[in-house]
Amino acid sequence: MSELVFFTGTMDCGKSTLALQTDYNHRRRGRRGLLLTRNDRAGQGRLSSRLGLQVEAVEVAGELDLWQLVVARLTAGERLDYVIADEAQFLSTRQVDDLSRVVDDLRLDVYAFGILTDFRTVLFPGSARLVELADRIQPVQVEALCWCGCRATHNARTVGGQMVVEGDQVVVGDVADGSDGSAPAGTEVGYEVLCRRHHRQRLTARAARAAAPSPDVLPFQPDG
Repeated sequence: MSELVFFTGTMDCGKSTLALQTDYNHRRRGRRGLLLTRNDRAGQGRLSSRLGLQVEAVEVAGELDLWQLVVARLTAGERLDYVIADEAQFLSTRQVDDLSRVVDDLRLDVYAFGILTDFRTVLFPGSARLVELADRIQPVQVEALCWCGCRATHNARTVGGQMVVEGDQVVVGDVADGSDGSAPAGTEVGYEVLCRRHHRQRLTARAARAAAPSPDVLPFQPDG
């Protein structure tokens, strides 16, 4: 039985790595797939992992008709056993509907990988539709961590190192290394994963370090 499976987690939890591993595992068994992506950090037409791995993929620009894309390839004689869609949160609801139709009418497995909510804790339309339609929702098992060491559950956007909660839903950036919570070098917009408490407090790693007392300052003055 073919399935529409939605693998989801916060940023920095290895979704793209899992997408690449899934493709590798299937290809080792002689299966052939179609890779889709949108707004990948490596640029258009690339599916990349922060571990440094990347492959070519079809860029799902605008309102690309995914149903027609798959049908055209099959009609041309290309063999397809599955579809992998990375950055699936950026898909439109109609494109997610297309993927569900690929599963039901063409009997192809579809594996979608994406985050649920944006930096405002609002569901992406594509992710919301996947939750509504997926045969199975699979949380990614690798847990990203907040700077405090707790499990990260929220995605935060930083501009110039400062957390923001307003702006366009989609602005391409990358996850900061967490050492100071600032945006990656050479960019203004960055992202950081936080636990719910620190997202609510807008307390990024950089803000926490700035607010922490210096270890050289003692809470009292020793006598004589």
